[in-house]
Amino acid sequence: MAGSTIDHLISVIVFLGALLVFISLFNQMIQTAILYQRHRYLATKCSDLLDNVLLNPGTPCGFGLQDPEFTQYRLSSFSLMRLLSSSGEKVYYNRTEEWYSNVSWGIGGGYFLLQESECINYSLASKLLGVNGTYGFQLAIMPTVNVSIVEDKNVASYLRLNITVMGQGSPLAGASVDYLMFWTDSSEPIRNSTKTDSLGFAYLDFNGANGLPRIEVSQNKTAYTFIAKASLGGLHGIGYLSREIVTKAGNIIPFVENYGNGTILLAHKWGKNDPGEECRGALHFNAMFYVLPDNFSPIKSDVMNLTGGPWLVNYGQGKPFYAVQIPANASGFLVVTYWTEDDQTGVEAIGMVVMPWGIGTIGFSVVFGDDPSGQEWVVTDVRQVLVGDIAYQAKLALWSLEGFGVVG
Repeated sequence: MAGSTIDHLISVIVFLGALLVFISLFNQMIQTAILYQRHRYLATKCSDLLDNVLLNPGTPCGFGLQDPEFTQYRLSSFSLMRLLSSSGEKVYYNRTEEWYSNVSWGIGGGYFLLQESECINYSLASKLLGVNGTYGFQLAIMPTVNVSIVEDKNVASYLRLNITVMGQGSPLAGASVDYLMFWTDSSEPIRNSTKTDSLGFAYLDFNGANGLPRIEVSQNKTAYTFIAKASLGGLHGIGYLSREIVTKAGNIIPFVENYGNGTILLAHKWGKNDPGEECRGALHFNAMFYVLPDNFSPIKSDVMNLTGGPWLVNYGQGKPFYAVQIPANASGFLVVTYWTEDDQTGVEAIGMVVMPWGIGTIGFSVVFGDDPSGQEWVVTDVRQVLVGDIAYQAKLALWSLEGFGVVG
């Protein structure tokens, strides 16, 4: 009798233990299935959001980047300029008492500083997309063809530029490279072309031979802006390099004051900082806007409010900046040449800065949104897009702000 009772008790205990194990396993299976469905929904949501951003031009009630003049995956070069990176540096200009987003790129001489009130920030974009408080995202617009340009430091007497053209992980051999060289000793840009070798590499010697001018390597000699467009098999990429030169009287930096009508402030500065005691004297300058169509043949366009010239800015006395206007609806770039003068020696130093108008004219990347690192689960989706005729890759990373996982 006692043995039978013990057997029953053991059987019940084993049964209850097995039942608990089964319930636990079943619970995990259910949670795993729910988690799978959530991940699958998140992936679908990511794809839908990416298409929503890329296939509509944006409205006061919606966030979109499509070029309104086209269909399919063609993005507006101007809308991309307005995306304010949450991690980007900001520049304060005390003459206007305004903050400007700093989307500057390259090595010296290239600036794109847009008044913060003209930008679209991450919080606003989240609300317009209807994901605020529910999902976090990061949108990256990166060139499909990367055109890298550097000065060759092994050549001591003149300027040699090394150009490397890369596709997605491999060099583009035999790519055509059209290029423009703006430099301070010439009133007109040099336009020519070359080809890459089997490693996607090409170089240009500015030594006075083969129809190219001689440009000294010394940083105190010549400022320049060099833009190259690589093409192969219907793909186009663009790259840029500039040498600025800051004179003893500082330099001139363009601030985008009004995105809608193309108002630019050409400000007397010392780098991105306001002039200190070392920045004395006036700067003379000229400015020219070049429309850059898809055929890569620049078209001169006058800068409004600047006729004749040269003009003068002086931080301490007179005008600290000139407000000028460029064509607001034309992709291109603004080139500003400035110099100091001495009564006895004449022109002492010449510098140059360039400002793009439209992301695709220089080919730099845009990263917009929050940082996905540290998130439990992040999904991504990718589209191939065009900005003008330049190939880009649009990648959206999306994650849930609610958090979820399997409970053991």
